[in-house]
Amino acid sequence: MFNVETYKGTKGKKYEMLHKQLSALLEGETNQIANLSNASALLNQFLDQTNWVGFYLMEDGELVLGPFQGLPACVRIPLGKGVCGTAAGENRTLRVEDVHAFPGHIACDAASQSEIVVPLEKNGIVIGVLDIDSPIKKRFDEEDQKGLERFATILSEYI
Repeated sequence: MFNVETYKGTKGKKYEMLHKQLSALLEGETNQIANLSNASALLNQFLDQTNWVGFYLMEDGELVLGPFQGLPACVRIPLGKGVCGTAAGENRTLRVEDVHAFPGHIACDAASQSEIVVPLEKNGIVIGVLDIDSPIKKRFDEEDQKGLERFATILSEYI
């Protein structure tokens, strides 16, 4: 497995390696839970300064907790509520520098300070979100957003 601590390339190159690893993990596997579980574990290993990495999946018009790495989390999130529900409802990535300044933020872990949520979509329909929290403010930048959006695109082909 790729070790982010020992890799000396740029952040963009690190994300390219991450994408290759994800593709290798997913190749030939069709089980959604297995693929999401491996994807959350891979991201948890790859990313530093995070305290929660996981997925919420659409079910009956709301987001329901899926595979993740981190502390126990909120189980159901209505569309339009919190960062995850807003990102899913608007079908766009949300990068929040300070979650306490986000109107309606749902605090599942009091340690979380910043967050990025990337919609997972299939055939133009949101099927879930990738949610990543950090215990530091302004953890996620534009390069993280691009890398994680590509990660979500690759993953969506296998779920």
